[in-house]
Amino acid sequence: MPDTVKMVRFHKIGGPEVLQFDDLPLPEPGKGEVRLRVRAIGLNRAESMFFHDRYLETPVLPSTNGYEASGIVEAVGPGVDTSWIGKKASTTPAFSLNHYGVYGEVAIVPIHAVAEYPSKLSYEEGTSIWMQYITAYGALIHYGHLTKGDYVIITAASSSVGLAAIEIAKAEGATSIATTRTSAKKAELLALGADHVIITDEEDLVARVNQITANQGARIVFDPIGGKGLEALANATAVQGTIFEYGALAMEPTPYPLFTALSKRLVIQGYTLRDILADPIKSQNAKKYVFDNLVAGNFKPRIDKTFPFAQIVEAHRYMESNVQIGKIVVTL
Repeated sequence: MPDTVKMVRFHKIGGPEVLQFDDLPLPEPGKGEVRLRVRAIGLNRAESMFFHDRYLETPVLPSTNGYEASGIVEAVGPGVDTSWIGKKASTTPAFSLNHYGVYGEVAIVPIHAVAEYPSKLSYEEGTSIWMQYITAYGALIHYGHLTKGDYVIITAASSSVGLAAIEIAKAEGATSIATTRTSAKKAELLALGADHVIITDEEDLVARVNQITANQGARIVFDPIGGKGLEALANATAVQGTIFEYGALAMEPTPYPLFTALSKRLVIQGYTLRDILADPIKSQNAKKYVFDNLVAGNFKPRIDKTFPFAQIVEAHRYMESNVQIGKIVVTL
């Protein structure tokens, strides 16, 4: 086994170009940790925001990056069951990017952030499940109690999390209302299971939601954008409905829609999947829900495009172009 491995780190803040390959000594897992020989890496918007320094935590330079990888467990640290060695597994985003990262030929991660996935999935699919499905599960199922007959607005619907939310809505018998800025992705979103698609650059969001819901509005809104669009979403939400804000893609102030919230008695809830993964029972329930639906065929992660490891910078540039529908994966 080589004494050194290639790891992707960044030594300064900026765009994808700051990512660089560093040759580092092969790391050994510490107490409660495992070493994963990485076969595929699933990219997430959070990681792009991290090297731009627009994320929930500020990078400590030089910084690792990456939440999701799949591969084979090749070493375990003290306190970890040795039966993990040789198993196919993938990582859940249950750690700080300042402490761990999976962009590399190997990844050291805590054992609580390692999970087996259904054997029928490829490495590429195995690294494309936990972030998206658990993020959607936490808001829609754990907190939102989504059920048959509900209407749910899903913004940024072509993202991997948006597609996961569409699948969860269908599995629970709810009606999904997907939004996207242009008509370029409409046909694909419908083919992937969205019940309705609203083109926000061309259509009036509130009018279309009222038309779809017979003027009731949507009981749940699932939004990673924020910004000034929150006012329209509030107007499209049902009385006593809930808006889950799980991102800040707008990168602008988000005015609170006070009068609409008062008149409709809305709940506007900030949410991240850390709420789920930080609690062992919630985390176990979430992973079981995702695993069972994958086995049943209700969930099938959509991979938009794969890139070789050497092109991880290009993969992030592609992500920032916003043309993808589904997950971007880097393979080793």
